[in-house]
Amino acid sequence: MKILLTGSNGMVGSNLSKLLSGSRHTTLATGRNDCRLPQTFLHDQFKYQSLDIRKKEDVIDVTQTFCPDLIIHCAAMTQVDDCEHNKTISYNTNVDATDHLIEAAEEVNARFCYLSTDFVFSGEDGPYTENNHTAPVNYYGMTKELAEQHLMSSNVSWTIIRTILLYGKADQLNRTNFIYWVKKNLEEGKHINVVADQVRTPTYIPDLTDAILRSIEIGAQGLYHISGKDFMSPFQMALAVARKLNLDEALIHPVDASSFTQAGRRPLKTGFIIDKAIKELNYTPKSFAEALDLIF
Repeated sequence: MKILLTGSNGMVGSNLSKLLSGSRHTTLATGRNDCRLPQTFLHDQFKYQSLDIRKKEDVIDVTQTFCPDLIIHCAAMTQVDDCEHNKTISYNTNVDATDHLIEAAEEVNARFCYLSTDFVFSGEDGPYTENNHTAPVNYYGMTKELAEQHLMSSNVSWTIIRTILLYGKADQLNRTNFIYWVKKNLEEGKHINVVADQVRTPTYIPDLTDAILRSIEIGAQGLYHISGKDFMSPFQMALAVARKLNLDEALIHPVDASSFTQAGRRPLKTGFIIDKAIKELNYTPKSFAEALDLIF
């Protein structure tokens, strides 16, 4: 299968690149800037090309030249407050660019796999199944909801994979993430305030990328919720990291989300019910404790 991947320099895209580089598929990985993937990933069946997906002509040109069987769209503007402050850029990146890719997919008859988020939900009545109604409470969630709707109403064969609060091992492939922020601050003896009244089902990145690859292999279609199986607040996650690394958990202070000044409102309680993914994708997520064992 020929696969066009967007956002390959990002946290999910780089992990997915690692899997695809070692697979039997032919992949064209793309990113807005120069390649940040290890050179060991690159070979005749896995190549990188810079591509600004906000530029429609470039998207159409690359897609028609490569002619993929599948587009995996991981690229997005994901920082909630940045999206709130820069709505035009956010819309161009998350909605317009997705529209360009959908149109390109329609022209070459490619399948489409779209990575989305729990922030399409309000957080008032989680955890959520794939059948629950969306109602985002911030601009980021609204752009992701719109992109989902545009894909669903298109003429392409689509899969949407929603996920939540990603974490994993920070190495040469990845940007830092929440658990490393906790680790760094505690090692430096700094006090940290961590939200205790927001609940998620945090997702171990290798679990997510395995599920994406599995969905590709079996030709899965429709909506899938992919996350961890533990309902946790960021405060509980921070405590678990401290205990795992024998760091001073007294430095971690629980606070309400209302104590932070943030441009974008966060949903209080999301979390996913992942029964569909378990049944149809044979999805077996690791517990948060198991994932910490692998990371550290």
